[in-house]
Amino acid sequence: MKRIEVIDSHTGGEPTRLVVSGFPDLGTGSMAERKQLLASEHDDWRSACILEPRGSDVLVGALLCEPVDPSACAGVIFFNNTGYLGMCGHGTIGLVVSLAHMGRIGAGVHKIETPVGTVEATLHEDRSVSVRNVPSYRYRQAVELHVPGHGMVAGDIAWGGNWFFLIADHGQRIAGDNVEALTAYTYAVQKALEDQGIRGEDGGLIDHIELFAEDEQAEGSQPSVASEEEARRELAKKRSLLAVNEHFSPAPNAASSSAAASLRADSRNFVLCPGKAYDRSPCGTGTSAKLACLAADGKLQPGEIWRQASVIGSLFEGSFEWQGDKVIPTIRGRANISAEATLLLEQDDPFAWGIRP
Repeated sequence: MKRIEVIDSHTGGEPTRLVVSGFPDLGTGSMAERKQLLASEHDDWRSACILEPRGSDVLVGALLCEPVDPSACAGVIFFNNTGYLGMCGHGTIGLVVSLAHMGRIGAGVHKIETPVGTVEATLHEDRSVSVRNVPSYRYRQAVELHVPGHGMVAGDIAWGGNWFFLIADHGQRIAGDNVEALTAYTYAVQKALEDQGIRGEDGGLIDHIELFAEDEQAEGSQPSVASEEEARRELAKKRSLLAVNEHFSPAPNAASSSAAASLRADSRNFVLCPGKAYDRSPCGTGTSAKLACLAADGKLQPGEIWRQASVIGSLFEGSFEWQGDKVIPTIRGRANISAEATLLLEQDDPFAWGIRP
């Protein structure tokens, strides 16, 4: 019988399963090299951990690895029900909280190696976590494509650790009771991008689709301010106040009330991830991609706070600094431990290695 030791957490409702031990030895190469080795020679371990009957299409896995750089606290390889992720914002927040739960780290700044580079994560005294992500940028603006059943759709292509297609003008209602329609729409966009050969700058698959709605748009009401200029000044004032507030406190009971978070957020999103599952959190890499677009448009200044709500009402804070023509995003959120478990793989279990589609 094989055993896999895991710690489960959720970040704003989005689950992460940290694999502490039990996977094959992947050597001492970089996280990118180890990810490739895991994918090419040991992928059954991913499916055993993340697919049914032990997992689900919502779950994101995180394999804890020894880092190459001794100054880093950990290395990590992220994966889901369809394959592997270069980076995962909510998963990094879950990783940090899990490492603290294990007694491996305390409050402070910690370096974490990922397949797309090293990120810095800060565990704050209030147990929230800030992740200083990899350089992010908008690759193409207002890209148009024909989506069968929906006509022409325009969006931005941006990198935030994964490739995203971000759509603001979509005609969809972003709310927890409309997830089925949102999933169908974003999946149609994802398929259209693939079918029409629209990809990221490195030729990478654009496998995350992100819809946005301003709070007023999401609720179907109009802004209370009288003009666009007044709205801009009001938003700048709010962000300035947020920037000096050192305590991060998402709306209480956010998982049961998206309206509560909307009162505190600049925007609400819906993110379709690879494997046709939607992100319950506001998506760390997706928020990073959004920050890159806001920065490129001059709608957000370095150090200003952007509050991003998810479709279920959980909340991330985001800000950025410039690095050349790219931005370095910082995403702040919370995670909670939900389980410690040992996954058992019996030799005579026909589904020991997961139920593959």
